[in-house]
Amino acid sequence: MRLGRIAVLCAASVVAGTLAAPAFAQSPYDGNWQVTIVTKSGSCEPTASSMLTVADGKITAPGANVSGTIGREGLVKVSINGAYANGQLNGNAGSGKWNGASAGIPCSGRWEASRQ
Repeated sequence: MRLGRIAVLCAASVVAGTLAAPAFAQSPYDGNWQVTIVTKSGSCEPTASSMLTVADGKITAPGANVSGTIGREGLVKVSINGAYANGQLNGNAGSGKWNGASAGIPCSGRWEASRQ
């Protein structure tokens, strides 16, 4: 898995929709988010950053198959193309862990996000 997809994964964990929010309701996580990932183990690129936009609690990520949720308490769970991330949001920032693979070799690390 290329690092760009992992960055999108991490970003998606920050900006995925709220479970209880109707489709037309604004989510407290709507907006632009800067997400940085850092690889701690494996063969993925060492770092990557990505800017993503969230509207009505849903992430837009061209070319990425993203699914995930942010619970009422800011708990993040997301998957994208076989990689996974989880973590916690608090206001305009968040962080967590991710894991995936590059050329079939597992890799993992941390992500951090901030609302812009």
